Amino acid sequence: MSAERDDEPDAGRLPTGRLARTARVGGLVAGQGARWAGMRAANRVRTPERAEAAERQRTAALVDQLVTQLGQMRGAAMKVGQLISLADFDGLPEEQQDELQRRLAALRDDVPPVPFPKLEALLRKELGGPLSRTFAAFDERAFAAASIGQVHRATTVDGEEVVVKVQYPGVAEAVETDLRNAALLLPLVKRLAPGLDGRALMGELRERIGEELDYELEAQSQRRVERLLRGHPFARVPRVRTDLSTQRVLVSEYVEGDRFETVRRLDEAARDRYGEIVFRFFFGLAYRDRIALGDPHPGNYLLCPDGRVCFLDFGLLRTVPRERVAGEAALAAAVRDRDASALKAALTSAGYLPAARAAAVDDEWAMGALALATRWYARPGFRRFSPGDARPPQERGAAGGRSRSREERAADRAQANQFTLPPEALLLRRMHGIVAVVLGQLRAGADWGAIAAEYLHGAAASTPLGEAEAAYVAQRSRTASARPPTRSV
Repeated sequence: MSAERDDEPDAGRLPTGRLARTARVGGLVAGQGARWAGMRAANRVRTPERAEAAERQRTAALVDQLVTQLGQMRGAAMKVGQLISLADFDGLPEEQQDELQRRLAALRDDVPPVPFPKLEALLRKELGGPLSRTFAAFDERAFAAASIGQVHRATTVDGEEVVVKVQYPGVAEAVETDLRNAALLLPLVKRLAPGLDGRALMGELRERIGEELDYELEAQSQRRVERLLRGHPFARVPRVRTDLSTQRVLVSEYVEGDRFETVRRLDEAARDRYGEIVFRFFFGLAYRDRIALGDPHPGNYLLCPDGRVCFLDFGLLRTVPRERVAGEAALAAAVRDRDASALKAALTSAGYLPAARAAAVDDEWAMGALALATRWYARPGFRRFSPGDARPPQERGAAGGRSRSREERAADRAQANQFTLPPEALLLRRMHGIVAVVLGQLRAGADWGAIAAEYLHGAAASTPLGEAEAAYVAQRSRTASARPPTRSV
């Protein structure tokens, strides 16, 4: 990310006062609510076609204002926008949905960095003295920026090349206000995506954002995954310098590698291999090691010179309960077997379909919707993703993107609104969605269903990468078994 971005009018401006941030959110909600009500009133005397066009226009305007306002605020407000970016916007044509998705994706991928002088005082405080006491060199130009902090390169006084992730000054205080105001955004979220359980989404956000603010906790999470995958044949995680990390500064080893845009220009075989590694990393952690990583977007990994892929950013991590792993495996198995009754039972058991609402859902409609959502990894068979798959398959409506009449869409909504999203499944759903987006951007091809079956159903390795990983996991298990048991004191 270029240093010129520092001079943009909104770069580095973080309204931290409770009234300032509440005014931003409250003004957004009140203004859009009034406009939405006016549009609905006017639609009563419009033709159905003009009413539908007006609703599309109002939705697009709402997303545009969300991007602008939440992007300037960073913190938890920006995180709301990032979560909304994975939603399916009701009633919009696919090409308009894709445009809105690109606008919302800017909240993940195009954040202007804060000028370094605004960070230096925080760094001095966290490190207990001048930077020269810890670093022999420190690049003041940020090369990555996100909603809560940004990243700089540096060299420690002992000569190690490292990256330093620094939290924005005042962002923790701003987040506290955002979390109190999060409920104000629920009406807007429901207008954009009626199928989302907004309260469950906000509850998960409230829990996860607190963890993401604590870089010491993120350091522990990164160290946990790094130790788990140390010596892995095709995946790598940077070592953390826990001696230099604090609650608001995270220091880890610098890893050289090509960014995602470079990988996208490689030949088909290289892109396929890279895509398979990305898929195996996230699905393996989730369904073999029961670790869900909620921020797998392509800015968080590098293609190393030795062919391994290095994975970054462990701020959003959740341990997945065994019951959740079993539930997701049961869903995939039902879709694979095209067993509608088993699918409905799995949806109920996994918490996606409350038992009291199950009778209102048609079995075949549920199979069609879930097959559309999961068949890319639930069913075997070679599939090459295309750039047109930029929106996650599981976030598309039951119609699969084809034109639907108003009545058909209303019927779909009535069925879809019976479902809910269990909070503990949010990071898994997010992971599935972003991995699918990445595979689409890579135009990657593989038998994703066969690969997923290794993790979901214990199937044998289906590719050379799978065989290498299986040998590594077997050796890891033997090493763990050979260790003497830890005595309790």
